[in-house]
Amino acid sequence: MIDQIKNFFATEITNPTGDKIHQQQLAAASLMVEVMVIDKQLCDDELTMIQQLLKQQFQLTDREIDQLVKLAHGEVSEATSLYQFTRQVNDHFDQTSKNELIKNLWQVAFADNVLDKHEEAIIRRIADLIHVSHSNFIRAKHEAKK
Repeated sequence: MIDQIKNFFATEITNPTGDKIHQQQLAAASLMVEVMVIDKQLCDDELTMIQQLLKQQFQLTDREIDQLVKLAHGEVSEATSLYQFTRQVNDHFDQTSKNELIKNLWQVAFADNVLDKHEEAIIRRIADLIHVSHSNFIRAKHEAKK
């Protein structure tokens, strides 16, 4: 499974000849999927939230969304690195987009009305890796919770 994930990201996200905006969107989408699978409780509400966010904000195709979700399901039991995703975010997102991404991650975590400690921890880790301040991290949490 790890080989499939590496191949997907090599061809879809880090392909030097690929569309940079599209690669950035896939990196952000992957972080949302990571939040969904981190608690090992795959919930339809979280999946629906991810699909809505990806369609509304990133205009990803149903095929891309399905492929990301499928890969993430297999990745649940594997150790992963967030670096390949957060590097894309840091290289190409402005601070406002980073704050919005953190809000999206909170929306995924709250979609099932249960905030798992692992979900909160990974969002905090992502926020640190993409240089979102603690105050913006908390603000995004409160906005998403409403």
